[in-house]
Amino acid sequence: MTGIKAWIQASRLPSQSYIFLPILLGQAIWVFQGNTLDPLAFILVQLFGLFDQLYIVYANDYADFSADRVNTSPTIFSGGSRVLVEGLLKPVQLKIAAIVMVVLCLSCAVLFSLLFGYHYMIPLMIAAILLLWIYSYKPFRQSYRGGGEVLQAAGTGLLLPLIGYYAQSGTLSVFPWNLLLIILPTSLSCAIATALPDEPADAKCSKNTIVVMVGLSRAKLIIFILNIISIVSLCFLGAVFGSRILDVPACFFPVAGLLGMVIFAGGKPGTPKIVAFVSLAIFTTLSLIGVVTIGLFGVTS
Repeated sequence: MTGIKAWIQASRLPSQSYIFLPILLGQAIWVFQGNTLDPLAFILVQLFGLFDQLYIVYANDYADFSADRVNTSPTIFSGGSRVLVEGLLKPVQLKIAAIVMVVLCLSCAVLFSLLFGYHYMIPLMIAAILLLWIYSYKPFRQSYRGGGEVLQAAGTGLLLPLIGYYAQSGTLSVFPWNLLLIILPTSLSCAIATALPDEPADAKCSKNTIVVMVGLSRAKLIIFILNIISIVSLCFLGAVFGSRILDVPACFFPVAGLLGMVIFAGGKPGTPKIVAFVSLAIFTTLSLIGVVTIGLFGVTS
């Protein structure tokens, strides 16, 4: 039972929402364009999302072991799963598990090619796998060199919606790129926010996150600005998409999340206030993606 609990802890399943929602959004766009979901494609692409998320957390824990060991202020969404730091699992176990997840991700890509003839799914899913490699591993290791948050935003705010859309459509020729004006800024803000509690440990390890490079106060200001851009884009593009997005009753949630962030803006790493701030930042991002997804599916009441 201890081993099962350790793997559950390592899997960090709440972070699946970062993957599940953007892939679902891509499929919602296809429905909005007057089409119906293919159930098999839906199951297969969401399975890829599960495997991809597990690959990310296992591989990132393995790569960040040294930084996590000096992190004295971990939270539920930052500082790794702690299974290596606490000695619950061995590094080699996470390494093998990450490789297994990569194989499963590629299996999904091959199945899309064989079952649907969607051959571009293979490079799309390989790109999703490579994003984490570039983020955490040599020779790139952008989480240390700088730009890691941009890679995260590119994955959740661009690549995953494209994968979800392509899984249903088999083409990207009519993908509505203007919707990314809502998704990309808030995705970047979320990536920056989750690094806030790790600022002291990241600075010790010379990990050049945006928070380390610009400081806590400026990083929080950037988070606010990016979310405001996404909320304003939501208002304008909601009208473009026949008001279906703005008719969703939950539209006030992103604004509520942003206002809540203002209350806890003074939080420092290691304090409950920073946990509240980051939680609200994540809530704002997920609610924005959720509102768009629900609206595009046509669920407005």
